[in-house]
Amino acid sequence: MCGIAGFFGRPSQPPDVALDAMLTSIRHRGPDDSGMHVDGQAAIGMRRLSIIDLSTGHQPIPNEDETLWIVFNGEIYNHLELRAQLEGLGHRFRTRSDTETVLHLFEQYGPDSLRRLRGMFAIAIWCSRTKKLFLARDRFGKKPLYYTQTPAGFFFGSEIKCLRAAGVPLTANREALRLYFKFGYVPDPLSAFEGVKKLPAGSWLELTGPTGATREGTYWTLAPGAIDEPAGFDGQARLRELRDCFDESVRLRLMADVPLGAFLSGGIDSTLVVASMALQTKEPVKTFSIGFAEANASELPWARMVAQRYGTDHHEIVVRPDSADLAKKIAWHCDEPFGDSSAIPTAIVSEFAARHVKVALSGDGGDELFGGYPRFWNIPQLDAFGRIPPFLRSSIGRVSRFLPYSAYGKNYLHMLSRSTGLERYFEKNYSPSSMLEQLLRPGYMLPADEAYLTGFFAPLLRMAPPDTLSQAQYWEATANLTGDMLVKVDRMSMAYSLEVRCPLLDHELAGVASRFPNSWRFRDGRGKYNLIESMKDRLPPDLLTRPKSGFGIPLAGWFRKELRPLLEDTLLSAKFLGRDIVSPAFLRTMIAEHQSGRRDNAQWLWWLLMLELWFEEYPVAI
Repeated sequence: MCGIAGFFGRPSQPPDVALDAMLTSIRHRGPDDSGMHVDGQAAIGMRRLSIIDLSTGHQPIPNEDETLWIVFNGEIYNHLELRAQLEGLGHRFRTRSDTETVLHLFEQYGPDSLRRLRGMFAIAIWCSRTKKLFLARDRFGKKPLYYTQTPAGFFFGSEIKCLRAAGVPLTANREALRLYFKFGYVPDPLSAFEGVKKLPAGSWLELTGPTGATREGTYWTLAPGAIDEPAGFDGQARLRELRDCFDESVRLRLMADVPLGAFLSGGIDSTLVVASMALQTKEPVKTFSIGFAEANASELPWARMVAQRYGTDHHEIVVRPDSADLAKKIAWHCDEPFGDSSAIPTAIVSEFAARHVKVALSGDGGDELFGGYPRFWNIPQLDAFGRIPPFLRSSIGRVSRFLPYSAYGKNYLHMLSRSTGLERYFEKNYSPSSMLEQLLRPGYMLPADEAYLTGFFAPLLRMAPPDTLSQAQYWEATANLTGDMLVKVDRMSMAYSLEVRCPLLDHELAGVASRFPNSWRFRDGRGKYNLIESMKDRLPPDLLTRPKSGFGIPLAGWFRKELRPLLEDTLLSAKFLGRDIVSPAFLRTMIAEHQSGRRDNAQWLWWLLMLELWFEEYPVAI
């Protein structure tokens, strides 16, 4: 696990100095080693967190004749199998690292080599013979990769701070901020800065010349699930296949030359990961759980129950309100406005686990691939609203706009007025437009045309069947997973030099999951039927009946008590209000109604707080 960076052009500093500055900015991603290769106008480098081949895995790594050089961030779990194949084809290896396997595979197959990789990665390969730079990112986007093309050349890095360290001028991207207010993060391929892009998940890019043409390609897309059960579908055989593939995915991720453990939340997904680890290892699994002083928000009793069942070496930590002091650190590590408040417990459990291990397995991805979010379960009701006649829907929309914000049901009526099921899904589960219209200045609102969002995500959504449930699942498992969940996990774990592996986001397992129709994901008003049914013997019975609980924090109460001064001093400051992004009067209304308990506005207030902390870290023009 590493951080990578580089450029193809003429930075303002000498190449080695510029690259060293880029790498120093991400030292937290790889404190164990560093290296760089400079070839004329091209330079690539890495910071390494040593996990595999501790003694000979130094990067950059060349091929036999040193015409290809690679820097690599991630893990390839099938690299030994691939290495044996490549040796049979005549390739000679200098190290035991997966990085060198990736390089020889690229030498043999070019971009098609990416289809053979099983793991997570961000890759940069420089060809000194053709003077081309090649970049690639893993299928789900677990590992980040940013890039920009400027008059001075092409720059890339694992984090935006690499680009800033190289002197790349940065200005705010207003479209990205509009999307941030809707979702609480900036979705791919945009970034919060003009001209800076994220390489999309499952994609590659080839650059010829520092300001030359680029060639891009997509080597993988998530297969959507079926709506109905196909003819000849054998559910029991599919369940056995799912169980076997799940265990294989966990087994592959136990590969490490350093101490390894697991996050254990007490939910279905992390429990199944820990159970599989315990069944496949001799030593007790080291597990790490997080809880809260507020008993109604803590999952520690559930995690403890699982730890006892599987005899793990269990560790617990309790989060308290002063942990929100991490907000500034989160803003620095994310480089963009990032409003997922569960970044706080993720950071804390990562720092806690990093005291004991260098690798941790997690249950991330289960809700997205197997339909675990409760918001999926209400979609049939949202679809039923589609039978409202258009003229009546328009009337409902007009009524909602005339109602004062204080009126209960205003947001609900606005949601009813939307014409498609997916738009109603966005309105109900993310920021309601009727609230944003009063909070934001016009320049920060998304276009009034309700088709904007479905148009923005059209390249993803056209892969899914046209029904709302399938589209919502596909969006959550692609755009939302990559832009929110995986950003949080990567930045917060790498902040403490901890590698996190996600067995549920194995692309082979995702392929098995996609072969189940919706009727095998959702039954009896709940999701994950197929995942639970395939391994229910590994789950404590009480866990099967507990309500769904997210990995969040009791932020609403903290904002009314311990964190009230931080909230009000920041958001009501002349500095924030002077940015002319929000309506001061409406912001005061939101804070007042939250403090009175009339509404829970904690999510939106946290998003604004993180936005201001981002501005303080990146004082860019808007």
